Amino acid sequence: MELADIRREYTRGGLRRKDLNEDPIEQFNAWLKQAVDANLPDPTAMTVATVNAQGQPSQRIVLLKNVDHQGFVFYTNLGSRKAIELGENPNISLHFPWHSIERQVHINGVAEKLSAAENIKYFTSRPKESQLAAWASKQSSRISTRGMLEGKFLELKQKFAKGEIPVPTFWGGFRVRPEAIEFWQGGEHRLHDRFVYTKESDEKWSVDRLAP
Repeated sequence: MELADIRREYTRGGLRRKDLNEDPIEQFNAWLKQAVDANLPDPTAMTVATVNAQGQPSQRIVLLKNVDHQGFVFYTNLGSRKAIELGENPNISLHFPWHSIERQVHINGVAEKLSAAENIKYFTSRPKESQLAAWASKQSSRISTRGMLEGKFLELKQKFAKGEIPVPTFWGGFRVRPEAIEFWQGGEHRLHDRFVYTKESDEKWSVDRLAP
């Protein structure tokens, strides 16, 4: 198998300036709905890229939990690598790879922690097992066996069997306030369509076509 020979043609159609919403959040919501309607697996899954104090980037997959005109929201253990790196450098990049419909969305912005009230509201809406998992896992720390993790989960399940599970102090969300949002649509012969919205000083958005 030659990796250089693995390729496919993009044939689902192009993207034109007239097709875009003036508001990039509305444009994103329209594309996200189409990804959901197309029955894509994990349409809210996004790559989250952060950079530590030494300039080393890292990436991981996280689920988008809310989006509005304030930004894009996800939740994590506040002791995780991503949270620590965001404390050192709040600049962040998000990427939605909707390959089946030949689309991508790329977001650059700045991350900020959510309020305690926002964290409580979302945490209490989660399934109980997910709440327990947040307590059981010291995310990104080294563990010797999976059995240790499962044992902690069962211990917590018994502890909170008859009561509500409190929000861990080491768990919470981030809101990514976007500064640039790019929409990518695959095109024939690698002539892809790319449009980037950039936030201006007056909080309005400019739109530019990018060469593929």
